[in-house]
Amino acid sequence: MNVADWLNSEAFTVLDQHIKWSDMIGNTIGLIALALGWKRSVLTWPAQLLSGAILLFAFASAHLSGSAGKQLVVIVVSLLGWYSWTRGKQRAQDGSIAVRFATWRERGVLLAGAVVGTLAVGGLFTAFPELSWDPWPDAYVFVGTIVAMYAQARGMVEFWFAWLLVDLVGVPLNFANGFAFSGFVYVIYGALVLWGMRDWWLRTRTPGLEGATA
Repeated sequence: MNVADWLNSEAFTVLDQHIKWSDMIGNTIGLIALALGWKRSVLTWPAQLLSGAILLFAFASAHLSGSAGKQLVVIVVSLLGWYSWTRGKQRAQDGSIAVRFATWRERGVLLAGAVVGTLAVGGLFTAFPELSWDPWPDAYVFVGTIVAMYAQARGMVEFWFAWLLVDLVGVPLNFANGFAFSGFVYVIYGALVLWGMRDWWLRTRTPGLEGATA
């Protein structure tokens, strides 16, 4: 058995849900990446890149183009975020990654991008059904992930809100398409997102540690 076959094989079964190795490994690394993001560690980006590469293979094998495309974006944005967080221009006075709330204009841009992007990608998936089994949820998760990771790369607290909105659709979508471990992990993501949101929000209110506009 080669690596590709092994990654696509079943690791174990829980409550009649078949857990694949690629699903389990990719999402476990993704969970670690989110925790590193909470701690504002630059290591969050290489972890997200590796998670994206493994899940890209998993979703492509299942013919979920939207979810697979999302992982391509994860890989690209991970590289951009890695560069952004290591270039030294996004640091607080204590040397850690600076975080901030987005301006109202930036929030409007993020929201407009999410709506227009979802309509465009959902329309594409609807026009070409072979690209996705669940066109609109798949498009929503795809675009929502882009918005969340872009906001994270810019050090915006709103990236946590974006992840919460992705989770609301991502959990049932993954269970419905046979990626049970992804569904379970998304539930854990939800708890980490709430804690991370609180940590970043408190940090913006700490004198001397506020993030300047990225």
